[in-house]
Amino acid sequence: VQLQASGGGLVQAGGSLRLSCAASGRDFSNINMGWFRLAPGKEREYVAVVSWSGGSRFYADSVKGRFTISRDNNNDTIYLQMNELRPGDTATYYCAAGSTIAAMTSKSQANYWGKGTLVTVSS
Repeated sequence: VQLQASGGGLVQAGGSLRLSCAASGRDFSNINMGWFRLAPGKEREYVAVVSWSGGSRFYADSVKGRFTISRDNNNDTIYLQMNELRPGDTATYYCAAGSTIAAMTSKSQANYWGKGTLVTVSS
């Protein structure tokens, strides 16, 4: 099972980035998936989660209204569109899959984790 995240980079505050995560090794169309982030000196935090069908989406308060999660089950890929980026969004972003919505949003738990992609927002 592999989750490959991409799309990170350096952007100025107020700018946008789009992260992608391609899944392989099993059928991900029936499991929940999400994005999490880890900043230096902080604990891992959930950013956004999308249900297996794509019909339900959940966001951390810190990104609500600025970030949008989506998924394409035909291609086993999820996305995170990040707008109005702030220096506080600087972190390594990880794609993850598998687990209940509650576990992912309240405990940042998942069964599968990909390698992260670094997002740096300059002021």
